[in-house]
Amino acid sequence: MTTILVTGGTGTLGRLVTERLRAAGHEVRVLSRHAQPYAVDLREGGPGLDAALDGVDTVVHCASTPRGGDEQAARHLVGAARRAGVRHLVYISIVGVDQVPFGYYTTKLAVERIVEESGLGWTILRATQFHDLVLQVLEYAAKLPVMPLPAGVSDQPIDVGEVADRLCALAVGDPAGRVADMGGPEVRAFPDLARAYLRASGRRRGLLNVPLAGKAYRAFRAGGHLAPERADGRITFEQYLSTRPGARV
Repeated sequence: MTTILVTGGTGTLGRLVTERLRAAGHEVRVLSRHAQPYAVDLREGGPGLDAALDGVDTVVHCASTPRGGDEQAARHLVGAARRAGVRHLVYISIVGVDQVPFGYYTTKLAVERIVEESGLGWTILRATQFHDLVLQVLEYAAKLPVMPLPAGVSDQPIDVGEVADRLCALAVGDPAGRVADMGGPEVRAFPDLARAYLRASGRRRGLLNVPLAGKAYRAFRAGGHLAPERADGRITFEQYLSTRPGARV
């Protein structure tokens, strides 16, 4: 079996990727800022990164943050991977990073370019938003008596476990370049998603569609972040909500 390094291996996606690869018999190293013995801040690099990559065949790069530093982290990772002779670098990105001029999306697209130009064998998978993130947005909006929602915007949430399964399959295969996008099973308008959340949580809120301004909002309204032709996911938003503590779905 191969030795695989998962960056961000304690995060929402990386943890599941790690568990699945280990269950399949692979030796998996977890790299994150606080996970010993490979506690490394990718934004800073350093000798700890070289040690983490020593003898590694494949890297699954899940580490990411909207707070900044992803491009610097990717450059450090690529440099160390080259020195270590890594065969395959797998990166998880987001559907629409080349269509929606949203800050975090722009950064993810820049990291894609770093991976593509790395000189390593590479695979990039773009997925739509996880159910978890959509739930966080709705929970935040529900703190108000009336939930503000972006007018005219839909989403296509996908189960993080299904994305983890796909990443694992890609990681144990050969470098494949940019593979087909992966989307959730349904494209849903935000009010529809909000009503599903309210039913599941037993809460009562009014809904307020709020028109926004800017190029990013127009791109979201146009569906630049959606992949309806790649509705590969099976778990719906309601099914995801039904697994949450206290769910009433």
